[in-house]
Amino acid sequence: MNVGVSDRSRPAADCGKVAVLMGGRSAEREISLCTGAAVLAALQRRGVDAHAVDPAEYTVARLPEDGFRRAFIALHGRGGEDGVIQGALETLGLAYTGSGVLGSALALDKLRGKQVWIGAGIPTPAFEVLGAESDFAAIAHRLGLPLIVKPALEGSSLGMTKVERAGDLEAAYAEAARFDRCVLAERWIRGSEYTAAILGERVLPLIRVETPRAFYDYEAKYRADSTRYHCPCGLTGGREEAFARRAWEAFQALGASGWGRVDFLIDEEGAPTFIEVNTVPGMTDHSLVPMAARAAGIDFDELVLGVLATSFADAGAVAGRIPWPA
Repeated sequence: MNVGVSDRSRPAADCGKVAVLMGGRSAEREISLCTGAAVLAALQRRGVDAHAVDPAEYTVARLPEDGFRRAFIALHGRGGEDGVIQGALETLGLAYTGSGVLGSALALDKLRGKQVWIGAGIPTPAFEVLGAESDFAAIAHRLGLPLIVKPALEGSSLGMTKVERAGDLEAAYAEAARFDRCVLAERWIRGSEYTAAILGERVLPLIRVETPRAFYDYEAKYRADSTRYHCPCGLTGGREEAFARRAWEAFQALGASGWGRVDFLIDEEGAPTFIEVNTVPGMTDHSLVPMAARAAGIDFDELVLGVLATSFADAGAVAGRIPWPA
């Protein structure tokens, strides 16, 4: 399904020296290094003067003096998807890929992101914020079981637990609190899991994800061979387009732009409910955006160049104000 195709290709010479920011200090460092290595290889194959830069080992403030003109952000989690590196690059006057400061910050923060979605009328599961002094039994009663417990500021399903008994909620909170002080308990939605990859102004074909595990966790995402990805996703053309448009609205509501991935569920009644937006999705051999791109006839190198092209976006695009394409 092609919705809002936009050709943003640029000659390699126009890009100048490109820093592929990878690694960092977040809990997702390992995956970031894999994403960055794949991106770096693709850019170099296409003649881009690209170099690996690890902010854990290199002072980002040196980028301009070392001749870099733009950055391909391949940092996952905190420091890469939360607006921090975006703000630093803007201060330095360097162009960068993907969402700006606001979109990045709102998308990584699951609590604030859900609050924005609720205000914008985007459906998202009911939730409560947990704390060490919470009445866990009362929360389980209000939300119902099962629940999913997650840290608000992590990606890759780190620290997440499916809770099926009220007595297990406190331990799930303690596990999530290892990763972040803000922890959410979210109502479990029974249904099928989908993802919508976005490139520029285009929603790529939807993917339906199936896993025999309790949920699509870190193991299912990056290591398990038992995870199944369906693209075409099995929806009729009209329904797929309707859900793609809704995913675009969810993406825009958080101020995200450039590229990313929107994860959502379709419940047993056929209604969508949105879980999160990833503004720097993985680009590994298990990653979803490259799968969706292949289904759209875009090979990996073309995909990477398309993401790099978002660093040429105008101010309106960076602020997340691209209108739904005609």
